[in-house]
Amino acid sequence: MFKLNFKIALRNIWKNKTSSLINISGLAIGLAACLMLLLYVSYEWNFDKQSKDNANTYQVMMNHRGVDGQITETGQSTSNVMAPLFKQKYSWVKTSARLSWAAPYLVSANHTGFKKTGAFADPGILDIFDYTFIYGDQRTALNAPNSVIITESTAKLFFGTTDVLNKSIRFQDKLDLKITGVIRDLPANMSRSFDYLMPWSFYESQFEWAKKPNWQNYSFTTLLKVDPKANIDQLNSTIKDLYLENGLNLKVEPYLFQYSKLHLYGNFVNGVSTGGSIAQLRLFMGLAVGILLIACINFMNMATAKSEKRAKEVGIKKTIGATRSSLVSQFLMESLVLTLLAAVLAVVLIEVCLPFFNHLLGIELGINYSGASIWLGLLVVVLVTGLIAGSYPAFYLSSFNPVQIFRMRSQSRGILSVSLRQILVVGQFSFAVILIIATTVIYQQIQFIKNRPVGYQINNLVEMEQDGELYAKFELLRSKLLESGAVSSVLQSSTTITRELSSIARCAWPGSSEDDKLLNFNTIATTYGFVKTTGIKLLYGRDFSPKFASDTSGILISHSAMKVMNMKNPIGQVVFHDGDKAVIVGVFEDFILGSPFSTEKPLIIHFNKDWSGIVTMRLNPVHPAAENIAAIEKIVKQINPAYPVNVTFVDQLYARKLTEQRILGVLSNLFGGLAIFISCLGLFGLASYSAEQRTKEIGVRKVLGASVSSLMGLLSFSFLKMVGIAIFISIPVANYIMSNWLKSFEFHTSVNWVVIVLAAAGTIGIALFTVSFQAYKAAKANPVEALKYE
Repeated sequence: MFKLNFKIALRNIWKNKTSSLINISGLAIGLAACLMLLLYVSYEWNFDKQSKDNANTYQVMMNHRGVDGQITETGQSTSNVMAPLFKQKYSWVKTSARLSWAAPYLVSANHTGFKKTGAFADPGILDIFDYTFIYGDQRTALNAPNSVIITESTAKLFFGTTDVLNKSIRFQDKLDLKITGVIRDLPANMSRSFDYLMPWSFYESQFEWAKKPNWQNYSFTTLLKVDPKANIDQLNSTIKDLYLENGLNLKVEPYLFQYSKLHLYGNFVNGVSTGGSIAQLRLFMGLAVGILLIACINFMNMATAKSEKRAKEVGIKKTIGATRSSLVSQFLMESLVLTLLAAVLAVVLIEVCLPFFNHLLGIELGINYSGASIWLGLLVVVLVTGLIAGSYPAFYLSSFNPVQIFRMRSQSRGILSVSLRQILVVGQFSFAVILIIATTVIYQQIQFIKNRPVGYQINNLVEMEQDGELYAKFELLRSKLLESGAVSSVLQSSTTITRELSSIARCAWPGSSEDDKLLNFNTIATTYGFVKTTGIKLLYGRDFSPKFASDTSGILISHSAMKVMNMKNPIGQVVFHDGDKAVIVGVFEDFILGSPFSTEKPLIIHFNKDWSGIVTMRLNPVHPAAENIAAIEKIVKQINPAYPVNVTFVDQLYARKLTEQRILGVLSNLFGGLAIFISCLGLFGLASYSAEQRTKEIGVRKVLGASVSSLMGLLSFSFLKMVGIAIFISIPVANYIMSNWLKSFEFHTSVNWVVIVLAAAGTIGIALFTVSFQAYKAAKANPVEALKYE
């Protein structure tokens, strides 16, 4: 029976080439889109799940309470005392590790040097994360102070092989580190990634400040592996008052959060996770399922549209003894064969489109065909899709009554079949219209944030890391750069102007209270020319200047900081900044230092020549940017020859803040367009069959004098009516969904009714264009061909 049904399925596919092509191509595009979205969802879902025991690996978070007792911020960084304290004090901590934020450092070997990403960690990190060692002993690889673990690609970069155990690489052109381990390259969906890992003891030997216990310097990540039997809620209540227990009158409360959930549930309000990237992931899951359902609906519609042609076949088979179950299995076999062919085409489409998809998203997705799981997953998708797409046609066609069929009263004219087909068409176009509106609103929101004033002159602003000799020879660098004419101004600072990296508390000002010392201020250390170089807008006062010797103890404050300090005449006011006396010399308008989606925190910029790390330059607009960059690189190489030069445009750094929204925009545009295309493909097939079924009617009407335009209207109206109903249903749904989505942003646009009108008009236009081709073809046909046998 299986073999017979398979042969019949192949014959029917070959006999109905047009409908088969529409079905296969529609299902293939739907399957390809669905699988690609599921690949991305899988990539995001498995983010940071590389630890040996995901369920019991936790990161120590810090809740900071404000003056009113409310939690104002939940931070991921802790002090350097946390990891050893937890391991020493609490029996439920099995392993603890401190981990520094990864940063590019110069490493060299075999007379070759590169800036590669390095991190420092306690040896316990090797018991928390599942690094795959190619060479070396995992238990002892980070025990020696001057040891280093490198990835296989780093090993090949410097030595051409991974067999490099006990060889050395040079760190920052100062010290040699012995390679004690080589590990597989870390996956891209791992937050704490690196090219090489060094022991914490080496970190402390290089940075004296990291060696001193400091409860208030929140610069490190603390990871714990917890006893599986431990109750996390009870543990959090136990460690809540850790700071007070250690004599620190600070409103800071540590608590544990599962590390593998932080990527998807990283938004916190009042100390409680309120979601995060998981919302976007759910959206893509819905999009994947929706696109596949649209493709399945096309199949159902095409199958039921052909019901009159298949009715006699069903009638004859039932007359000669075929059971309903045998007919159902036959039609399901046709569906599964079509789906299998579509799956093969879908895999081809994925392989062709995946490089383009990866380039758009800036990630590396791939399919491992050697694994059994991918084939099992594909088989499940094919079976489910085939059964969903073929179930209704199979049960519908097999239900025909042979007596009614041969009396020419086919049930294909029944109310149920017509209404269900219309419901399916309305459903798929409703989904498509919602996607069009959603895509447009997402684009508008991204543009709204992109057009939000940055607060400084972002064009022609570049920066580079202050490496090696650039610390001690900054004044020489500055003078040479200005002499070259490549830049108009230069400054050094503790951090980039595009990220929140440092904050302080314990600030005091005239009229402040003890509770005010708990307030956190973002802070940047810098020298002369900050306002001139960055182009921030001064509201009161002036920039730091070498003409005023007192500016070495001066500060600039943001307008929001001035409001927090409740100052009406801030210039000249004395402020205690991190315990040091400082004088306000200027007030500037707030600029976007952190997220462009939220209000800026109060910011203090203080003068400090000793705390630096970034050189920021304003390019001379008189010369081409490439010429200026070349001149900068030449000068920097002369002063600091051991280090590679990497000059970055600040506008590119700022654009990275919009990466998540850009991905959302790209995926919604791409797959929203595919949903529209698949819907129109089905509409084209239905219009084709409708025109075919009404050939004689059209012939009679033409003989009686009907015009081409009236016949086109006759054929198009029923389809456009369904599209109109879909628009009527989808507009309030889309408006509700996108209005709620926009409310998740502090700064957001609104759902514009112009967008809705344009989306509706565009959908009708696309549908009309799709149907009108078949309608015109049928209306122009020669009526003699339709009526000559009557």
